[in-house]
Amino acid sequence: MVIASGVLRPGAPGNPQLSHRCAVSALPGPLRHNAGMSHTPTPLLIFAGSTRAQSHNRRLAQVAAGIARAQGAQVTHIELADFELPLYNADLEARGTPAAAIRLKELFHAHPAWVICSPEYNGSYTGLLKNTIDWVSSPVKGDPLWSSGSKPFAGKVVGLLSASPGALGGLRSLSHLTPLLLNLQCWVTPKQFALSRAGEAFDADGQLVAEPARQAVQGVVEQALWAAGKLSNS
Repeated sequence: MVIASGVLRPGAPGNPQLSHRCAVSALPGPLRHNAGMSHTPTPLLIFAGSTRAQSHNRRLAQVAAGIARAQGAQVTHIELADFELPLYNADLEARGTPAAAIRLKELFHAHPAWVICSPEYNGSYTGLLKNTIDWVSSPVKGDPLWSSGSKPFAGKVVGLLSASPGALGGLRSLSHLTPLLLNLQCWVTPKQFALSRAGEAFDADGQLVAEPARQAVQGVVEQALWAAGKLSNS
């Protein structure tokens, strides 16, 4: 299922002219997102909102990373399991921001484009993903680099993917995650993709079986890269 959410609307006040009429798939070459501009690879951060060993969304993140590398992006694919964070608690934070939160702030800030693969729990995104965002968006008092909670998020272009064994493919998680990211001053790509029946969607090598699904993931990746290139050169 492909969702054209229209979050980046052509002609809306303050928004760049991003629309499906400017579809990145129509642009030539492997660096479509930088067509007519510098061929410097765009840094792209990819992660899934799950740490489960057999997570469909972690598999989907792997697929997205491979597609992005083929497009010429400079990909950083992280696992949230490598950034252990306690449940956000302001009293705990007052004793010192965890080193993992600072490292995530640095990674988020360093990448103009992201792709997030979001599982759906109870019709929304995961507690793991929300807790990560809460830590990364929390200001660090007295720190000249991270005194602004929005700094790691503001101006980032985010492509959203989800995967679920169900028929909707985790679609509802994306509908909740989109306004959260907008509130943090991210740009969310109009193209989103929810992979339904994910238990049957991957082959033994972790690749998507259906070509339309692979093309849908590619469309989200390409649009995030293209928009990030446009914004960084504006």
